[in-house]
Amino acid sequence: MNLDGPWRRTAAGAGLLGADGSVGATIFAEMSALAASTGAINLGQGFPDTDGPPEVLEAARQAISDGVNQYSPGRGLPALREAIARHQARFYGQSVDPESEVLVTAGATEALAASILAFADPGDEVVVFEPYYDSYAAIVALAGARLVPVPLEWPAFAADPDRIRAAFSDRTRLVLVNDPHNPTGAVLDRATRELIVDLAERHDALIVTDEVYEHLRFDTPHEPIATLPGAAGRTLTISSAGKTFSTTGWKVGWLIAPAALVTAVLSVKQYLTYVNGAPFQPAIAVGLDLPDAFYTGIAERMRQQRDILVEGLEAAGLEISLPGGSYFVIADARPLGATDAAAFCRELATTAGVVGIPVSAFAANPATYAGLVRFAYCKRPEVLRAAAARLAGLRG
Repeated sequence: MNLDGPWRRTAAGAGLLGADGSVGATIFAEMSALAASTGAINLGQGFPDTDGPPEVLEAARQAISDGVNQYSPGRGLPALREAIARHQARFYGQSVDPESEVLVTAGATEALAASILAFADPGDEVVVFEPYYDSYAAIVALAGARLVPVPLEWPAFAADPDRIRAAFSDRTRLVLVNDPHNPTGAVLDRATRELIVDLAERHDALIVTDEVYEHLRFDTPHEPIATLPGAAGRTLTISSAGKTFSTTGWKVGWLIAPAALVTAVLSVKQYLTYVNGAPFQPAIAVGLDLPDAFYTGIAERMRQQRDILVEGLEAAGLEISLPGGSYFVIADARPLGATDAAAFCRELATTAGVVGIPVSAFAANPATYAGLVRFAYCKRPEVLRAAAARLAGLRG
């Protein structure tokens, strides 16, 4: 059996295979393994170390007891789709038809994959803001399309309007927008979002938004791009339960878009996971209907955790970019003499007993971010304080 050929070249280009044909481990897996082997505090991979709201957990247990354990409908259980529609109306004033304009997916990652594979063909271009969540590049490569990165520059990580304009062309099929942004924690201002909508309309491109950190904003409320004038008809809005409800292992996400776009994505999604997480879907519906105090509470707690870690990083001599949202803060290790963030992160596990992720792992142009490290603050305050104390030793 011949295992060489186009599939191998595509997988290698997507970062799925190493040079020797082995399955390439992600930087997250590598750093998590390093934390486990050294006893370092893992501030690399972005998952919380506490459980979600008890009402949500109990709803999942009840659903299992009630026999919600078989395949759900292809579009997702009606209870969850209806809760998603209520959520959009409640927080954003957005009217969504749960029957035709909502699709439940295996996390946001599947929604992204199905969307890109549905609409991006070989030769198409996909605009993305760099640094970017690593699966974006892999999925675009698997679709045979070309990634066109717009760099976000240290320390503000704001998008240069001229660079955004230059990235678009008549070959642009999609623009991927992650807001709040992983890995930088930056949030897009309204002028940038309006420019994206204008360029997408001018080039007849679709906007795919990754809004999984929508409720983890610290200074301004979230405003989906789909709610801007002219955006609704060409925007696929993606979010998930994992970050909001500390249920990352449940992998329940969703996509909201005009009915025709949802149908196109469903035509791909049904051959990926088909359906997923039946007993978790009614539980997330319960979560989406939790009172406003829950949502303001999770944002405030995350802000407090951010501030604990930021104080520790600054005490260690690292310069930081203060994030406006998400789980993450970017630190510049160059004041400590680090010019290779990947090497710095590997050494940090033993020199300080803390693990981070090099921002270069999120970029097509790694040299642009050579000294920058991402740290996750979605951990208990006592864990963050312990990490801060360990990092303080870097100043010697």
